[in-house]
Amino acid sequence: MNFKDQIDLSKLPKHIAIVMDGNGRWAKEKGKLRVFGHKHGVISVKDVIEGATEIGIQNVTLYAFSTENWNRPKLEVTAIMEILISTINRETKTLVDNNVKLNVIGNINALPEICKRELSQAMQKTAHNNRLTLTLALSYSARWDIANAAKNIAIAVQNGELNVNDINEEIFPSYLNTHNLPDPELMIRTSGEHRISNYLLWELAYAELYFTPKLWPDFRREDLFEAIYDYQKRERRFGLTSEQLG
Repeated sequence: MNFKDQIDLSKLPKHIAIVMDGNGRWAKEKGKLRVFGHKHGVISVKDVIEGATEIGIQNVTLYAFSTENWNRPKLEVTAIMEILISTINRETKTLVDNNVKLNVIGNINALPEICKRELSQAMQKTAHNNRLTLTLALSYSARWDIANAAKNIAIAVQNGELNVNDINEEIFPSYLNTHNLPDPELMIRTSGEHRISNYLLWELAYAELYFTPKLWPDFRREDLFEAIYDYQKRERRFGLTSEQLG
């Protein structure tokens, strides 16, 4: 089945979040080092983003590196950072040419200086693009983001900038890293794992979750289209009954 042709382009999710899992296992299956998997994962990123722009998805957020990933072997972490730098360097022109805006969420201060510099330059060059916003979650943890938001709200209250009685579900998200993005309507996780892994915990409250056994380096745009097709077949009730929606 050609899933792209089955998609209703008038009912696309405005924001898709992806947990790109399985690079290491993919490499291990091929008798290679984990870094080999990370390098091939970049090919999947490029193809998926091209597929997303092709059908008109407005926002894609990729879980590229979690705060927990800093605990991995130093050689692997260093290699991931080097891949990140070289990829941004190589693909910034492609982002510009395809009208894709680069955005980053997470504890960016924890990244190496050269990473921060490359990211900053790429974001500046793509700042006015508006076809699709590609957000990289780097050194990201949802618990860290929520705690950080709570701290900043407390500071705002302490400084008299915010009344404690005004804090609600509408105010709180404006203090999160994702404040300039709509909540994801679809979350995709590759590799067969069925968990969220500290990813966008606030934002995924009503997202549809899609899990695939494919390892990330094998995931392509047609797999993205299949996930969107599956999403469109679901009834999204937001706490209501089917009868109320009807």
